[in-house]
Amino acid sequence: MQTPPELIDFTTGAPRPGDLNVAWIHGSESAKHNPDPEIQVHAYDEHTFILRQNMAVNYEAPFMFLLFGNTRAVLIDTGATAAAEFIPLRRVVDGLLDDWLALHPRDGYGLLVLHTHPHGDHVAGDAQFAGRPDTLLVDAERRSAWDFFGFADDGGGVGGGADGGGGGQSALVDLGGRILECWPSPGHHSAAVTYYDPYTGILLTGDTVYPGRLYIHDWPAFVRTIDRLIRFCGTHPVQHVLGCHLEMSREPGVDYPIYTTYQPDEPPLQMTVDQLSEIRRAIDVVAGRAGRHVFRHFILCVEED
Repeated sequence: MQTPPELIDFTTGAPRPGDLNVAWIHGSESAKHNPDPEIQVHAYDEHTFILRQNMAVNYEAPFMFLLFGNTRAVLIDTGATAAAEFIPLRRVVDGLLDDWLALHPRDGYGLLVLHTHPHGDHVAGDAQFAGRPDTLLVDAERRSAWDFFGFADDGGGVGGGADGGGGGQSALVDLGGRILECWPSPGHHSAAVTYYDPYTGILLTGDTVYPGRLYIHDWPAFVRTIDRLIRFCGTHPVQHVLGCHLEMSREPGVDYPIYTTYQPDEPPLQMTVDQLSEIRRAIDVVAGRAGRHVFRHFILCVEED
């Protein structure tokens, strides 16, 4: 009789602290002579990995997230580069899966590929996972993503749901004892999704919140989304708010120009719940006015109606 796999407890004592003391690859003065790996892999803990794409290959240098559960892992976002010869995301993820399964053997372990939103710098690597065995690749476009999560296509209501705010939609994604809560978060993009991982207490906010230029295409939706994030943090233990880019410098209010491929003075990736409140106060200051509005830790870039 086959011995069942040892189940990892992803609930007792959660959220559990991890390691964010990391020097992220941040490009170099000469892209031609860049010494960085194609993809930097950082272990937040033994079941949680943060990946960053090489800035010399694509200036967006997005972050991606790989989380392991008892029955499957989830990769959230696939980066800005399609070609595996430049960004071998499938090879890196397969290697991490192999290493994890060597320590936690089990058969039929799956991979789920999800996204924070459908912009090209978050979905370009999808094709590397097409046809991969035991893999469910969910298209990031709204119709496909909404069908997977079970969100009603009602214009992306972002009330409270399980966050205690009243109304709104949310979904649970079970990785096998590690259950992510997910909800629609329009504003930057109509199909944007936020993820909360109770095991780590990490809130994954995509391009909605990060230390950089927050491009807002739908102002009322963005305000509702930020309000929902703040309400959620008021009822859940959020340790870190992690977005998908770094664009600010450590000098308050100063960002690196777009297309920059060398950012030697980046701030930490992680933001705090207090910084969400800073964004809410900035919303009141900006009041929906189009343009670029600079604050200490972020810039609100509001499109014309």
